[in-house]
Amino acid sequence: MREKKNHLYVDSQERTLLLHSLVELKNQLIQQGRYTDCVDELIFKVVNAPVKRMKIEYV
Repeated sequence: MREKKNHLYVDSQERTLLLHSLVELKNQLIQQGRYTDCVDELIFKVVNAPVKRMKIEYV
């Protein structure tokens, strides 16, 4: 069975907040002596994600 893909659309402020939160989580895991592989993968995906321009109309 195929895995379901989820797409997350965020603006520049949300992306920055997401990256800061992931780095904070990584630092906490390092302090606890736990593995950070999954958080590293997420950081890599967020940093290398393509930017998609979307037009938003307010009514």
